[in-house]
Amino acid sequence: MVPTAALAADLAGEGIVGVRVVGRGVDTDLFDSARRSQALRENWGLAPGALACLYVGRMAAEKNLSLVEKSFTAIQQAHPTARMIWVGDGPSAAALRVAHPDHYFAGLRLGEDLAAHYASADLFLFPSLSETYGNVVAEAMASGLTVLAYRSAAAAELVLDGRNGFLVPPGDEAAFVATALRLAASPERLPETGTAARQAILPRSWAAVVQRFESVARDAMN
Repeated sequence: MVPTAALAADLAGEGIVGVRVVGRGVDTDLFDSARRSQALRENWGLAPGALACLYVGRMAAEKNLSLVEKSFTAIQQAHPTARMIWVGDGPSAAALRVAHPDHYFAGLRLGEDLAAHYASADLFLFPSLSETYGNVVAEAMASGLTVLAYRSAAAAELVLDGRNGFLVPPGDEAAFVATALRLAASPERLPETGTAARQAILPRSWAAVVQRFESVARDAMN
């Protein structure tokens, strides 16, 4: 059992038979756009109507965080009131704090606090190519957040480009930055895309994933 169709195809290509896609669930009650908080946005230092860009995850080199930096620098030059919000910790956190004193570093967040950080942002920047899945993409989408990511792992599985999020070819940094700039220039589109993202994730609740797991297990026993 594997989390994505792409991984299933890779294993099948290696001659492994009986591979089934089960996917991974997301707590759609916890991660919900209803947790959006104006008070939290004010705490981030956002002016009314300003754009909040978000990264959630481990802060380490393999997450390709330099592309988050490049993308937000481009956004900030065109939209000075925009704010970059980082949630998480890791070996790159200290250097990022030094390099970007104007960014907001929230540290590690859990539970309802984490869910509020997702829901209170506007654009989720996720340039990692090291994921086998990437739970944060599903959590962001469940939170009604527009995701920009490479067409890889969970993003390739969950995001329909231009409908419930935005995808660029893996490794194409110029396309990632250009798309980030385009989205920042049209913030009125983001709530609509975010709503579509949540609707796309609702069928992927843990209850649905458990049901799929049971189905595969029964097939194997039979």
